Amino acid sequence: MMNRVILVGRLTKDPELRYTPNGVPVASFTLAVNRTFTNQQGEREADFINCVVWRRPAENVANFLKKGSLAGVDGRIQTRSYEGQDGKRVYVTEVMAESVQFLEPKGQTSDRGNSYSSRPNDQDFPFGNQNQRQNSGNTRVDEDPFAGGGQIDISDDDLPF
Repeated sequence: MMNRVILVGRLTKDPELRYTPNGVPVASFTLAVNRTFTNQQGEREADFINCVVWRRPAENVANFLKKGSLAGVDGRIQTRSYEGQDGKRVYVTEVMAESVQFLEPKGQTSDRGNSYSSRPNDQDFPFGNQNQRQNSGNTRVDEDPFAGGGQIDISDDDLPF
């Protein structure tokens, strides 16, 4: 079985941080994710997806994201149900986020666009991608490693297949 979700969207409001009776932080937020197509009127629609994140990442989300922030979520879909005030069973489907990536530098909001005049500093993403390491000695993203036109020597051990 497989249950995996990857989303990129903007928060529709500030995240809501709560604590369980045992003191475990949990944050909930809604991501607006644009659809890849337009409707009959030529307008682009969006899906509004409820997300939940736990523990330290929940506190980071609450501290560093706000309404309009661009975020990436990696997690799984989970459903739950409870009895509503009217006595009827209410079903909820949410994304349980295992990782939330901050996709904009601190202080940048959706009204400033998505283009950057310079590469952001690592401190602009304090908790963005904890799996990324410093790119020391490697080719920068904006440099073409094949620009010289020379021959590249690759051994069979370097190939992934």
